[in-house]
Amino acid sequence: MSALAKQFAAVRQQIAAAEQAANRPAGSVLLLAVSKTKPVAQLAEAYRLGQRHFGENYLQEALSKQQQMAAFNISWHFIGPIQSNKTKPIASHFDWVHSVDRLKIAERLSEQRPDYLPPLNICLQVNISAEATKSGVSLEQLPQLVQQVASLPRLRLRGVMAIPEPESDYQRQREPYRRLHQVVTGLGIKALDTFSYGMSGDLEAAVAEGATLVRIGTALFGAR
Repeated sequence: MSALAKQFAAVRQQIAAAEQAANRPAGSVLLLAVSKTKPVAQLAEAYRLGQRHFGENYLQEALSKQQQMAAFNISWHFIGPIQSNKTKPIASHFDWVHSVDRLKIAERLSEQRPDYLPPLNICLQVNISAEATKSGVSLEQLPQLVQQVASLPRLRLRGVMAIPEPESDYQRQREPYRRLHQVVTGLGIKALDTFSYGMSGDLEAAVAEGATLVRIGTALFGAR
């Protein structure tokens, strides 16, 4: 078994254990492999191991990988910051966008999503720890942005994404995810079925607080 195969097996086992600990159904949490800066050969090996969802932060790098891997049945997720002048290629080349944090970006993605593609799956990025260095809408602003984005054509608003301030204590890791989950579920919108949070260092806490998709890079591919 290769090193990558061992790492994927370990992470999948970790997710399964977290699901069980949280009394959640097996398979209720999707693994998104964060593959930024990783070579196509590693993505191809991950694909052979059964991985189908890949997350990329850097547009030009992602477009190059997509071109080289056109024969692979991959669901591509854009998870990096979005500049207004980059929305057209993002709208055309991705299945999911996790990092929408303002109406202007959502409107551009809606306008530029090609008609021949299905609606673009969207998560709204929430700055759950109110960090000045991070993008994202505040919890207080989230309900209004949900209403605005949900009405746009060519988009399918699926849920929220968050990257809280790093925390080593398990209970403190859970707290921001709990607050976000409560606010979103409190909106009573069934279409909001995706909670994109949890990374290599806080996967268990995220699953305990309702994550449906965890974004894992380092634990799968090693440090950048």
